[in-house]
Amino acid sequence: MITDVTTTAATSNTSAADAAMKQSAGLNKDDFLKLFVTQLQNQDPLNPQDSSQFIGQLAQLTQVEQAYNTNTNLQSLLNQGTNGMTMSSVSMIGKTVEAPGSQVNLQSGSATSINFSLAGAADSLTVTVKDATGAAVKTITAGSTSAGEGSVSWDGTDASGNQLASGAYSFSVSAKDSSGNNVVATPLIKGKVDGVDMSGATPVLTIGNVRLNLTDVTSVGG
Repeated sequence: MITDVTTTAATSNTSAADAAMKQSAGLNKDDFLKLFVTQLQNQDPLNPQDSSQFIGQLAQLTQVEQAYNTNTNLQSLLNQGTNGMTMSSVSMIGKTVEAPGSQVNLQSGSATSINFSLAGAADSLTVTVKDATGAAVKTITAGSTSAGEGSVSWDGTDASGNQLASGAYSFSVSAKDSSGNNVVATPLIKGKVDGVDMSGATPVLTIGNVRLNLTDVTSVGG
């Protein structure tokens, strides 16, 4: 049965290549052979056609056909890779993922963590939360923070203490060491995947209202 499936797939790819070749070039190898046979049947017996020219033309056409077959097979492999990526994305539902990014999901009434990574130890840290328009709604400060991954808790309120609506908010992180020098801070998206959008070319994971391309994920936890 494996042989049958392989043969069917190869036949399908060949047919697709023939169709593409005919659409692009106006004829395929079968058309050329028909013309070749017809010319031989109707040639002047006293002045026959030069067969070497036919052979050269057939060789060129065969090379073109092989190129179309190669392109068709490569496209088939790409499609298989896309299908595998889609299945992998579905398996991530319920798992915690992490990726570079400056968005955080807020569920109104609940606190959430804002994640980041520091290139070095910081003496002071400031996180600025922004709404969909880019306006700052909350500033969170922290003291001494170790190098590496870290997080601060946000209670979901604005600067006046009002509870903000659920949604995706952006944030920026700035940090300084004990000498007042800037410390490189990389914002991170981290959370549990609750859905997958497969409508585009690349699956998109959803963490509440935050959307994250599968290809951007750097780590996955159980």
